[in-house]
Amino acid sequence: MTYTVLARRYRSKTFEEVIGQEPVARTLRSAIAHDRVAHAYLFCGTRGVGKTTMARILARALNCEKGPTAEPCGKCDICEAIHRGDDMDVLEIDGASNNSVEDVRQIRDNAHYRPARARFKIYYIDEVHMLSASAFNALLKTLEEPPEHVKFIFSTTEPERLPPTVLSRCQRFDFRAVPTDLIAGHLTMICKKEKVKPQAEAVLAIAREGRGSVRDAITLLDQVIAVGDGEVTLEAVRETVGAAPGEEVLAVIGACADGDTGGALGRFGDLLAGGIAIRSLLEQLMRQVRDLLVVKTCGSEAELLDAFGPDRERLAEVAGKLSVPALVACLGYLGEARTRDRWVVDARPIAELALVRMASLSEMEPLPEVVARLESLEAALAGAVPAPAPPAAPAPAPPAPTGPPAPDEKKKRPPVVDGPPDDETPPETGPPSPADRRRQLDDAMNDPVVRKAVDIFEGRVIEP
Repeated sequence: MTYTVLARRYRSKTFEEVIGQEPVARTLRSAIAHDRVAHAYLFCGTRGVGKTTMARILARALNCEKGPTAEPCGKCDICEAIHRGDDMDVLEIDGASNNSVEDVRQIRDNAHYRPARARFKIYYIDEVHMLSASAFNALLKTLEEPPEHVKFIFSTTEPERLPPTVLSRCQRFDFRAVPTDLIAGHLTMICKKEKVKPQAEAVLAIAREGRGSVRDAITLLDQVIAVGDGEVTLEAVRETVGAAPGEEVLAVIGACADGDTGGALGRFGDLLAGGIAIRSLLEQLMRQVRDLLVVKTCGSEAELLDAFGPDRERLAEVAGKLSVPALVACLGYLGEARTRDRWVVDARPIAELALVRMASLSEMEPLPEVVARLESLEAALAGAVPAPAPPAAPAPAPPAPTGPPAPDEKKKRPPVVDGPPDDETPPETGPPSPADRRRQLDDAMNDPVVRKAVDIFEGRVIEP
C-alpha cells in the first residue's frame, strides 16, 4: 500500500480545523451563512499556512450536497472528491505551468459551461502571480463579470506582483504565519494519533523549525519519526535538520568573547569537519547570539530562547562577557557573512572573517566611553589655555593743530621707549605661538584614546 505523508493525511477538512487562520475562517463562514459569497477571492501568505486547504474547504462548503453551508458534511461524493483534489467541477490549476494567454483563454471559454454535477464551477489558481501580463489582461473581463455559476479562488506568496486591476476585482485575505505554540499543539495531536511518544522539547524544536509554516513542521515531524525509529527526540530532530550541539556552537562565541581568535577558528573548523554546512552553522551562530541578547536584556528565565540552545546558566555566563552593543555588532557580522556566502564558491573565509571581527571586539572600547573621554580632554585643554581676548578698539586720534607748532613743543614730548619697562610683564592677549600649539598637539596625541580614534578614522588632530 502506498504511504501517504502526514501533511496530506492530516490536512484540515473544516473551517474549525484550520489552525492560526481564525479571522479568515470566521469571515468566510459568515459570508456563506449570510449569502454574501464573492465571485473572486485572493489568498495571500507564505508557504504552508493553509491557503490551498482553505480554498478546498470553501469549495466543499459551496458545493456540498447539503450546502451552501458553513459546515460541509465531508461524507458526500463531492466533499470527498474536493478534499482529494480531483473533483471535475473544482479545477486546481498551477499558475507556474499554465501561465500563457492560451491557457487563460481556455479557462475563459470553459467558464460559460455549467458544472457537471455541483452547484458552482470553481477555478483555483495556485501561485497566480506567475501568470504573464497578457494572461492577466485576457482574464480581466471574465474576472470582473463571471457567469453566476463560476467562482475564482487565487493564492499567491507574492501579492505585490499582481496587477492592480486584478487586485481590485478580488476580495483579499492575508494569511499570517502560524504561532509556534499552535503548531506544537497540532504536532502533539498528530503524534497521539500516530501512537508516537514525543518529547516536549523535540516537538517545540520542530515547531520552531517550521517558522510559521504548518506544512513544513509536519513534514519535518514525518522525517523525525522515521529517523528516531518511531520516537520523536531532540537528538533525532538535531540529526534531521543537521544542527550542531548548542554547547559547541556557544563555545565558538565564548572564545570570541574572550578574544581568543585561534580558539574560535579551531572550534569552528571542528564543527565543519563534523559535516555541518557553513550556512547552517552561521544560522546557528546567529541564533546563539540572539539568545545571548535575550538573556542580556530579558534575563535567563525568558521563554524566548531556542530549543537547540545550551543550558541557561551557560548562556548567562557567556552573556556576562559581552555588552549589548557588542552583541548587536556580532549579529551584524554574522548576518553579513550569511548574505555573502551565497555569491561565492567557498564561503569559509567569509565566515571566518566574521569570527575574527567578533573576537576583536574585546580590543575595542565602547563608543560612548571614547566620546566621553574626548570631551573631558577637550574641556581640560580649554581650561589650560585661555581664549584669546578680542582686540581693543584703537583710541581716537587727537585733533590736528591748525596753527604752527610752538617753539618748545618738541622739548615737551616724552621720550620714545622701544619696549615695556623692566619691572612690567606684557599681558598675553594674542593667539598662542606656533611652538605652544605644537606642544598642545603633542599633549593631545599622547592620550591613548585620541591615538586610537586617529588610527580608526585615519585622520589627524588639527585642533586640540
